Amino acid sequence: MAFLPVDDQLELISRGTEEVIPLTDLRKKLEKSISDNKPLTVKLGCDPSRPDLHIGHGVVLQKLRDFQDLGHQAVLVIGDFTAMIGDPSERNKTRPQLTLEEAKVNAKSYIEQSKVLLDVKRLKVIFNSAWLNKMNFEDVIKLSSKYTVARMIERDDFTKRFESETPISMHEFLYPLAQAMDSVEINADVELGGTDQKFNLLVGRDIQREYGQNPQSIITLPLLEGTDGVEKMSKSYDNYIALDDSPEDMYGKIMSINDSMILKYYKLAVFADRKKVNEVKSLLKDDTNNPRDIKRNLAKDLVKKYYSEKEADLAQSSFDQIFVKRDNPENMQVRKIDSDVGLLELITEEGLVASKGEGKRLLNQNAIKINGQVCNDINFVISSSEKEYVIKVGKRRFLKVISVSYTHLRAHETRHDLVCRLLL
Repeated sequence: MAFLPVDDQLELISRGTEEVIPLTDLRKKLEKSISDNKPLTVKLGCDPSRPDLHIGHGVVLQKLRDFQDLGHQAVLVIGDFTAMIGDPSERNKTRPQLTLEEAKVNAKSYIEQSKVLLDVKRLKVIFNSAWLNKMNFEDVIKLSSKYTVARMIERDDFTKRFESETPISMHEFLYPLAQAMDSVEINADVELGGTDQKFNLLVGRDIQREYGQNPQSIITLPLLEGTDGVEKMSKSYDNYIALDDSPEDMYGKIMSINDSMILKYYKLAVFADRKKVNEVKSLLKDDTNNPRDIKRNLAKDLVKKYYSEKEADLAQSSFDQIFVKRDNPENMQVRKIDSDVGLLELITEEGLVASKGEGKRLLNQNAIKINGQVCNDINFVISSSEKEYVIKVGKRRFLKVISVSYTHLRAHETRHDLVCRLLL
């Protein structure tokens, strides 16, 4: 295939990145790729420690897609084996270990969700248990001999834990070495990762060199703060926008971010080009512009990226109806009931909350409304003798409950009244 000139490739590759290490090496690899008419092998390793992905993960997935669009071979290395070790990056204590079975279940969800950004027809997906599981103790000793404890302790996470006398398990030292073997196995030309992965990626370069390979170039990408604008995006902090969130939820969550995050979200969540970024910068500097209007455009652009322009327009209309006009959305989730049901049970079954525990927490926070009235009764019962209820959970989750029993009862009463009038 015909590759773009090196400078054109580097313009796209460097967009939204934190570091390219070393840039001169990457340029040489791109030049050789063009002269040999051979794509680079670009690696992204991911440990399926959780089954869900958010737009923070989308930052590095989009960069992998950029390489695909440039004609290079993208390789998604699913760390089903390394997930059993647990990545010590950004951890102040030992990460819980998964079983191989748990990791594989999460991996299925991970791959499915990544399809929204990656071209799966041109994506190579491999599991690192295929080679790491085959290593015997002699192989592990040989690998461990290629890296020193002194170098390992240079890692910030380990240094802080060592100084604070927080335990560091021996198996955690093996994590970056195992991840490095992934690069050796596929002979990676480039590896991508968040800034928190820099140490691991550098170890990969060292170990490739030890095995006689040309060290991979490294591209690190910034970590995206969540909707709170403080902590990095994570389900643990409840500040995330999931890749499989509905268009309405995506739009609404973007509208909740701090104005100071607008430009960063354009760069990392939407992956806007330089022209668009400069345009947004100018709009934000102009005091006559309301940041809310710029944020509305951001929300639409994000929904369009993951769904479509039509879905983005509908999401904006829904948001305006709920938050500007203060009306209920037109297309609400509907549940029909023919008998009484507990509120907590209902909203959990319908997916408005992840668990009854979350439902109780939201009730205590006055974050649940029934027919426009705040409800904080954990024992509240939705009665089938009432025609319908509109339940609102948080700011954007709605459920209309329609009583089948009430409908049948009213139909029976109507027929009874009609018979009585005829008899009279």
